[in-house]
Amino acid sequence: MSIVRAGFGAAAAGRLLERALAVPGALPDGPLRVIAAGKASSSMAEAARRLLGSRIREGLVVLQPEHDGPDYPRKSGESESRDAPSPFEVIVGGHPVPTTGSEHAGRRALGVAGSVQPDETLVVLLSGGASALMAVPATGVALDDKRATTDRLLRAGADILALNTVRKHLSAIKGGWLAARAPGACRAFAISDVVGDDLSVIASGPTVADSSTFADAIEMLRRFGEEGAYPREVVARLAAGVRGDVPETPKPGDPRLVRAASTVIGGRRDAMEGAARDAERLGYHVVRIDAPVVGEARLAAPSHFREVADRAAGVSRPACIVSSGETTVRVVGNGKGGRNQEFALALAAALASMGAPAAAASAGTDGIDGPTDAAGAIVDATTAERAAALGLDPRRFLDDNDSYHFFSALDDLLRTGPTGTNVGDVQVALIT
Repeated sequence: MSIVRAGFGAAAAGRLLERALAVPGALPDGPLRVIAAGKASSSMAEAARRLLGSRIREGLVVLQPEHDGPDYPRKSGESESRDAPSPFEVIVGGHPVPTTGSEHAGRRALGVAGSVQPDETLVVLLSGGASALMAVPATGVALDDKRATTDRLLRAGADILALNTVRKHLSAIKGGWLAARAPGACRAFAISDVVGDDLSVIASGPTVADSSTFADAIEMLRRFGEEGAYPREVVARLAAGVRGDVPETPKPGDPRLVRAASTVIGGRRDAMEGAARDAERLGYHVVRIDAPVVGEARLAAPSHFREVADRAAGVSRPACIVSSGETTVRVVGNGKGGRNQEFALALAAALASMGAPAAAASAGTDGIDGPTDAAGAIVDATTAERAAALGLDPRRFLDDNDSYHFFSALDDLLRTGPTGTNVGDVQVALIT
């Protein structure tokens, strides 16, 4: 639907970076070394090349496997400078679980940071997904240990804060370590995919001080399972950190970060604003719900729908309610889907009972919802009736975490392909 796509366009990574670099003093004078990592890395690197030109002495782009941009060749885990746009080197990592390509990318990024000369500035362009795409396991922890830990946390429904608290304490690049490696100045520009736009959470904060501790990381393991469910090497490192046997991540006031500065240049509100503008263009009376949509998708959806109905009650028709955020999924079944599809499926019964023509969509602004080829799904007042006609029980599909096949059968999946940006999820509800 055009309103959702307009939201994606308003959060286009290149546009956000151009806006940020137009601010006077955004970057010091002199030559630059550039690292771009995350789901928006291709778009951000291309914008940097166009805007900064010959000032860039060296560049690295870390891509996601699904990336299909025309400018960047890809070969998982290997550098590809042969046809890559000068002066960028390209490495493909893994997402949402890190791969050997992710480790190669992380070590190469540390090398770029370490090569910064006194007259140069390290520019780091970050977007969601960089935590997995750019990984360097800490001493004593293997990449397989990090993979197993990430997978276990995701399946347990851990949110991004919990996930990154653990990852930062198993890493030699996250939690400020990348900026600490640079001898010169460091400027980071981040597109936020996290609620609250916390720079220490976006991409696990490789350029900012980390206020979380090893004790916090241990607590996250206990909250999402138990210590025994995680690799012994992971638990051993975190326990050693609690004892003070291994160094903590750089904390606020650390002298190694005194020349580093990081800025959030865009987030979910940009997508909301773009969606709202398009809805107004189409003649809708628009209401924005600024509070983020969070929590477990199947529980958050009915609660959110009640707020949508309340907010729409006093609005002229046709009405459009725009919201954004990021939910989680607790995997208990054997199906396929993502948080946006599960959110939409949990809305089906509520829309059927509304008694008025209505439709809603929930979509990931990166165009990728979980391990699927869809950005999300569309649901309307007829979804439950059409599903019944096909013998589909929404509750059974929800219990099996199989929202993808439910919406595929109804031809209600929202497919956009990778968008080149990532500012979380956007929801649009239409009431006529």
